[in-house]
Amino acid sequence: MHVPTELSSYIRVLKLASTPSWNEFSQVAKIAGAGILLVGFLGFLIFAFMSFVPGGP
Repeated sequence: MHVPTELSSYIRVLKLASTPSWNEFSQVAKIAGAGILLVGFLGFLIFAFMSFVPGGP
């Protein structure tokens, strides 16, 4: 394990990284929120369907 080599690669990545602009952050937050809502709604639909099937919970 070469610690100086790995440390220099981590430092190089951190130097290239930049904080996102507000528009970029807001767009990512909206997309992530929509994905979470979609997965939750899909789970609710499966639960509702399984509730009506005989032998369901």
